[in-house]
Amino acid sequence: MASPNLLLVADSEKDADMLYAVGMFVPDPFIYLRLRGRSIVVMSDLEIDRAKKAAPHCRVLALSKYAQQIHGKGARHAPLHEVVRLVLREHRVSAVAVPPNFPHGLACKLIAAGIRIKPTEGPCFPDREFKTADEIRKIKAAVAMAEVGMAEAIEAIRRSRVDKTGRLIHHNERLTSERVQAIIGSAIFQAGGVANNTIVAGGEHGCDPHERGHGPLKANQPIILDIFPRAVKTGYFGDITRTVVKGRASDAVRKMYGAVQRAQQAAIGKIRVGQPMAAAHQAVVDTFAEAGFKTGRRNGHMEGFFHGTGHGLGMEIHEAPRVSAASKDIFKTGQVVTVEPGLYYPGIGGVRLEDDLVVANGHPRNLTRFEKVLEVWTSA
Repeated sequence: MASPNLLLVADSEKDADMLYAVGMFVPDPFIYLRLRGRSIVVMSDLEIDRAKKAAPHCRVLALSKYAQQIHGKGARHAPLHEVVRLVLREHRVSAVAVPPNFPHGLACKLIAAGIRIKPTEGPCFPDREFKTADEIRKIKAAVAMAEVGMAEAIEAIRRSRVDKTGRLIHHNERLTSERVQAIIGSAIFQAGGVANNTIVAGGEHGCDPHERGHGPLKANQPIILDIFPRAVKTGYFGDITRTVVKGRASDAVRKMYGAVQRAQQAAIGKIRVGQPMAAAHQAVVDTFAEAGFKTGRRNGHMEGFFHGTGHGLGMEIHEAPRVSAASKDIFKTGQVVTVEPGLYYPGIGGVRLEDDLVVANGHPRNLTRFEKVLEVWTSA
């Protein structure tokens, strides 16, 4: 089936579909059209030469050409809906599909100009879900950046001392979630990535899976480290999580950690081409149930295991597919998915482990090499 005519208007630094379409970073919104299977971009004079080199698969048109048709000689800019209308008229196209996040105001202007638009049925680029060998290398590089940050974070926790209140001290200052986040961010930046919203959640903060963590970190409590950097050069993400305790973990945390490790392995064991993703999630649920860990609401808060098992990874940190109870998908060759079971109990804390895997014929390939160690101590 031929691909429908498609229109995107966005910048490619924040819009993953646009980055996938053109393969280059552009900070300001521009026009991308796929007309009768051919890719066209309309660029400002500032970007046009770079686009011709970086996006050779696209026909690159000058925005100033259309601006002059609209506003006269010497014009460099024009309303984007007018430019789209002219390009479509040149190609004798009067109807295009647009993504669900297409700007509403621009859509209204296009409709008023006589252009028929409708939301895409399904993803703009279905192939984004299935990574090429080159894309897998880029994701693996981003995972390596996350591992660099993880190593620096755990080393700071390992080398910290414990004061009389149980708080961690590093270089004669309190070791806080914010300081560890900064250590991670600096290490990843030097490795070529950017780490935003990194999670360093100790103790009770770890009971909320998306709590970033704040304030002093303490000994003998689980600390969840969830790191998901974006590679500056390629735009691809890595996403890994480890849980550590500075000192001695309680029996309850040890039991949780062991169950999470077994649950992760059970889920990975279900990652086979053609198998339902819901089965991988169910393997996690069953493992926790067998270990005696209950999930539900208590005292107004959820506890246990109450999120999906994983998600797709690529140009977005969360993209198709989803590995969850509600998933109707099956595993297919070339997908890259996270596997991140976790347990969360107020009064104890949280434990989560996360690796990134490529779905392949036979066993999946784990892109994550970082060790899993619960207790960390200062080296002798």
